[in-house]
Amino acid sequence: MLAVGTKAPDFSLSATPDQKIQLSQLKGKKVILAFYPADWSPVCSDEMALYNEMLKLFHKRNAELLGISVDSKWCHFAFGQDRKLHFPLLADFEPKGAVTKLYDVYDEVEGESKRALYVIDEEGIIQWNYLSPVGMNPGADGILDALDNMNKK
Repeated sequence: MLAVGTKAPDFSLSATPDQKIQLSQLKGKKVILAFYPADWSPVCSDEMALYNEMLKLFHKRNAELLGISVDSKWCHFAFGQDRKLHFPLLADFEPKGAVTKLYDVYDEVEGESKRALYVIDEEGIIQWNYLSPVGMNPGADGILDALDNMNKK
């Protein structure tokens, strides 16, 4: 994973079939990047549902959440609608895993994102990261602690 204190690499990925999000557009806000293996899988579905429930707490801390996997924008669109998610799911689809590789969380064997979290400050610097076992939902405690610690500085 990229180290704490590293400038987060900028990227632009599809958030909907006709809209892209660029990380640098979120400067001035904290950003949570939640890399996950695949839409529709049980652990990923639970993880994204949990983060959806935590959105108010993230927003209260001036943080935006972005989910990222190598699934297509159409897969994300269907998954987000089905699960009633209220945050962007970004498609790191083509070239496959390019952004995931930039953040050093691409699983070459499986051909998908590892389950990883980054919290980036308002200036675009990584302040916290966590690599979770692929079959385990990392929860939100680490994210909230990281955001709260950033607010203490």
